[in-house]
Amino acid sequence: MPQVIFIGNEEQRLVKRLQEGDKIAAREFYALYADSLAGVCARYIADEEDQKDVFQNALVHIFSHIVDFEYRGSGSLEAWATKVMVNESLKFLRTKEQHEVLQQDYDAIAEEEADDLSISDIPPDVIQQMLSRLPTGYRTVLNLFVFEGKSHQEIARLLGIRKDSSASQLLRAKQMLIKMIRKYNNDNPPRR
Repeated sequence: MPQVIFIGNEEQRLVKRLQEGDKIAAREFYALYADSLAGVCARYIADEEDQKDVFQNALVHIFSHIVDFEYRGSGSLEAWATKVMVNESLKFLRTKEQHEVLQQDYDAIAEEEADDLSISDIPPDVIQQMLSRLPTGYRTVLNLFVFEGKSHQEIARLLGIRKDSSASQLLRAKQMLIKMIRKYNNDNPPRR
């Protein structure tokens, strides 16, 4: 996800303008962050129509709560907006009861070796498609663990599951991704 780089205190000025209700600032915010935020949303929500709804809800939340946002330095606006998008995505998954995280005991699952895997030749859109094919629960735990840096304890609290279930879901997500990557690499050998 490309990071927006501001010179000087442009980001802080953008925040101030947003907090004052400046419509041009809202368009600038959208131009700067829409692609990044849409990517975050797509990591959690597989259906494109649902992605649009969640994205729109997150933007409404961002613009209606920007007055409460406290600027904390370069990158803090994007970090806050990303957190809002993650929270809106999780809220959607809970509300729609599409959340497939299973309440189960962690059982010993052999972790598949992934040392020989290469994803460098796989286009980003193909990786996104692989992620979207994961069951919702697996995808959600994987995103929270890998991209948001949450611990299994935090994930369990956020999703209302047991810590062991989070670990189990992550392991299963990794196993499914390994199989998809191997299949892709076998079907599309790198050109030399």
